[in-house]
Amino acid sequence: MSTPTATLLISCPDQKGLVAKIANFIYSNGGNIIHADQHTDFSAGLFLNRIEWQLEGFHLPREVIEPAFRAIASPLNATWQLHFSDTTPRIAIWVSKQDHCLFDLLWRQQSGELRAEVPLIISNHEKLGAIAAQFGIDFHHISITKETKAGQEARQLELLQQYNIDLVVLAKYMQVLSSDFIAKFPTVINIHHSFLPAFAGANPYERAFERGVKIIGATAHYTTENLDEGPIIEQDVVRVSHRDNTADLIRKGKDLERVVLARAVRLHLQNRVLVYGNRTVVFG
Repeated sequence: MSTPTATLLISCPDQKGLVAKIANFIYSNGGNIIHADQHTDFSAGLFLNRIEWQLEGFHLPREVIEPAFRAIASPLNATWQLHFSDTTPRIAIWVSKQDHCLFDLLWRQQSGELRAEVPLIISNHEKLGAIAAQFGIDFHHISITKETKAGQEARQLELLQQYNIDLVVLAKYMQVLSSDFIAKFPTVINIHHSFLPAFAGANPYERAFERGVKIIGATAHYTTENLDEGPIIEQDVVRVSHRDNTADLIRKGKDLERVVLARAVRLHLQNRVLVYGNRTVVFG
């Protein structure tokens, strides 16, 4: 939208009057709500809400919105995030040797489909450096071994700070991030080449072929210290048959990986994903 907006993502214990309280905060300050969605997880007793409003005509300056809303959120025991639509996130894409997801993300970003800056690509191999050069993006080759992992992750964290990165996208980065790294930089999206929780870990297409599955899938999720078990953002599947060999599964799977990862990144950039526990609510 041409007019800047603000978005609140809110999670709190479910109780009466929550929609009214949140909406009234915006209305009483002259705001025009353009999107509102909520979900109640009765099993967890949680209310989850996304509400977006135009900043034009809103009486509170941006720097005052957060402390003003905190006065409402604190008595509700709410956790919440505030985002502004004209703030452009900065993404670091991490890769190994496969380029299909990297190319797809860069094309979408260049075309304006993904509203973000991509100033940095990190890889544990040198192979894809030419792609970074083609798009005018800084490329850092940081090889990883068991012995060097801690030191190299420290270097990666330094680069994320240096480039003011908001989000890391693992676009077929074939390394497991340590729990220490995740604790220091938790905003990481990974693409896994299976329909999780099936075939987590390595070589899922080979294992799917051996199992004789009739569908294969791809899963984009936030990364946690537990391999391939983070909160799921987006998934999709495609049918396969007895005529498909492992190479066919990989070819079909790569198409899914591109689309699923792009959807997940776009949803995150649009502030439509709310994580609670190991689950997500994805607001349409």
